[in-house]
Amino acid sequence: MKQTILRSYARLIARVGANIQKGQDVIIRCGLDQPRFVELLVDECYKAGARKVRVEFDHQPLEKLHVRHQTVTTMAKVEEWEKARLRHWQDTLPCRIYLASEDPDGLKGINQKKMAKADRKRWPIVKPYWDDMENKYQWCIAAVPGAAWAKKVFPGLPKGRAIEKLWEMILFTSRVTDDPVAAWNEHNRDLHDRCAYLNSLGIAELHYRGDNGTDLTVGMIPEAEFKGGGDTTRKGIFFNPNIPTEECFISPMRGKAEGIVYATKPLSYQGELIENFSVRFENGKAVEVHADRNEALLQQMIEMDEGAPYLGECALVPVDSPISEANMLFYETLFDENAACHLALGTGFADTIKGFQDKTLEECRELGVNESMIHVDFMIGYEGLDIDAVTRDGKTVPVIRRGKWAF
Repeated sequence: MKQTILRSYARLIARVGANIQKGQDVIIRCGLDQPRFVELLVDECYKAGARKVRVEFDHQPLEKLHVRHQTVTTMAKVEEWEKARLRHWQDTLPCRIYLASEDPDGLKGINQKKMAKADRKRWPIVKPYWDDMENKYQWCIAAVPGAAWAKKVFPGLPKGRAIEKLWEMILFTSRVTDDPVAAWNEHNRDLHDRCAYLNSLGIAELHYRGDNGTDLTVGMIPEAEFKGGGDTTRKGIFFNPNIPTEECFISPMRGKAEGIVYATKPLSYQGELIENFSVRFENGKAVEVHADRNEALLQQMIEMDEGAPYLGECALVPVDSPISEANMLFYETLFDENAACHLALGTGFADTIKGFQDKTLEECRELGVNESMIHVDFMIGYEGLDIDAVTRDGKTVPVIRRGKWAF
């Protein structure tokens, strides 16, 4: 891949995705897969005005070793230096960039129950720090190709060609064109206009129906609104948290979901794939799940904490989005969720509440935004899905028809 194109992508992440402010610190989380691109990104962060850039590397084989050899008590302990780091982040609010490149099967065989037990013990300790930072800093998730991921997506190609092909798809769906900034400005305008239309309807419920058996009704929070594309921090800094993105999303009312929904794409969760699954809701709670592969892992997911089996997001994405038209499975939620309508189990987004800047996080949650230690998107959209908006004045308005926008 040409270095000029990769630098353009790095510049897009730093300036349009994270929108780094002059003098701001930056933390980049990434794997070991594309060190040269990480160098380009660090350089572009400094050119955007960053005071200090720190890179934190992850490596799935090391994670498997840690889980195998450490006790649950050791894994769960939040060391004093970790608390000090969290307090430092509270004080400085660094911009955070995440580069996804993981092997979709990279944690296959790991002791999932042990890992989950440790996560549940850690969460109450670190949660207050993250709650305090909610909606106060910019963040951006983007992707670079890892060799194992590329071979998973393109199993028939040699490794080098598979990586190159995945680079091509990442750059295409991320709108890295001759002028990516202009492309993203236009894209944000389109998503903003669609959200404005949806918000004008006064939606009380969304009703999902599919010829695959999906029949689900989800209630909305009266004070919530659809959002899409860029977001804004409490200080008014605009940024784009996902590169790419195609969704108009909202946080639904906790406890207001009835029916069953069938996933239309595999879910990569904790380094393993959950395939061909369904979720049935009663009184807003996932009460029954089935999967052809990794059903036990799906059940474990909705048992992570009290809020895990409730919905935190409803996202609308047409099947003719650029990612969907690529007609491929990425095995990476960042991309697959932007190829299809999706739901998310777990925590919701406080910033979908109108005027969230003037409300506390607890006030947003009291209005109905779900709270959990997880947020897991799963895809339900396809050419056979219809979605109707039932408005507060009793009208039924088509929103999605046969997987595409109905407006």
